[in-house]
Amino acid sequence: MDFGLSEEQQAIFDMAREFGAEHIAPHSREWEAAGTIPKALWPRVAELGFGGLYVAEEYGGSGLTRLDATLVFEALAMADPAVGAFLSIHNMCGGMIDRFGKPEDKARWLPALCSMEKVFSYCLTEPGSGSDAAALRTRAERTNEGWTLNGTKAFISGGSYSDTYLCMVRTGEDGPKGISTVVVEDGSPGLSFGALEDKMGWRAQPTSQVQFDDCAIPAENLIGEEGRGFTYAMAGLDGGRLNIAASALGGAQAALDRTVAYMGERRAFGKTLDQFQALQFRLAELETALQSARIFLRQAAWKLDHKAPDATKFCAMAKLYVTDASFDVANQCLQLHGGYGYLADYGIEKIVRDLRVHQILEGTNEIMRLIVGRSLLAERG
Repeated sequence: MDFGLSEEQQAIFDMAREFGAEHIAPHSREWEAAGTIPKALWPRVAELGFGGLYVAEEYGGSGLTRLDATLVFEALAMADPAVGAFLSIHNMCGGMIDRFGKPEDKARWLPALCSMEKVFSYCLTEPGSGSDAAALRTRAERTNEGWTLNGTKAFISGGSYSDTYLCMVRTGEDGPKGISTVVVEDGSPGLSFGALEDKMGWRAQPTSQVQFDDCAIPAENLIGEEGRGFTYAMAGLDGGRLNIAASALGGAQAALDRTVAYMGERRAFGKTLDQFQALQFRLAELETALQSARIFLRQAAWKLDHKAPDATKFCAMAKLYVTDASFDVANQCLQLHGGYGYLADYGIEKIVRDLRVHQILEGTNEIMRLIVGRSLLAERG
């Protein structure tokens, strides 16, 4: 088993990291204060092939693997987890359309997605259905012209910002088999947005409710087959969980890198902090946590790429383990900075705030435990 990256994979990681260092990190605090990411950034991201990472090349994508994608999101998150994670959501939409869309769906939506001429958001969660996603109530009724949508989506990254919304809606019976996937474009009649959410972290990402009031869309905006939307959504979340884990890992790595540098400069009791053995032990524990998380994440990505039967379980375990470990590392890095870690100038407190949500979204870590536990019991049988 080869644990090293190929030359191509190392080049992908380095390219993403250099781009983030030059074009994202210098603006991180400014974008957080503004509560938005300039849309001019996205075409530059797309020029690197990051707009459609695992979309087929014939539609303008890069055709990369899920493992390759984790490298991109880890590297970008070293500059700003909120920006890298927002891009991961856009890519999750692209992956779903590429995998499950009809040929005409792909031809219609994917070129603009890959060029990032259109930014995509993923709409599953509702005010009354978060972890219980199959209980969603937003309904799409057939009409002579297409579909009419009524309902509300909650906590949508890119709400009121994105150009296109990939939505899970109820077209049939209660439960998962009555859910379909549709595309709603910004400006559609009956589409509106709630006020922007005032969040703990990810503040550079505009987040709001997405509301449908007799929202009319064409019949051809249905993605794939009617009644298969829940399956599509859950399959998309396997990769989404890897990307969110990778983003957490990149943020934690940035926090540790800053902490190692800080401890070589900060003096107490006549010597730099890095000369205290107890603190060296703390650094060793943090490094071990991140390295083990990185190996686990890449193993899960490898399983998803190779369609291993236990890939979903491994994606859940990786999301659980990596996001918990990453938040803990970032939080301990803040502690090692002392009072300075609490100040915005040092960049650590923002990472802590940003990484907290990684333990919640794309399925809470409690749901990840449920997936793993049920998988173990099924294997026993």
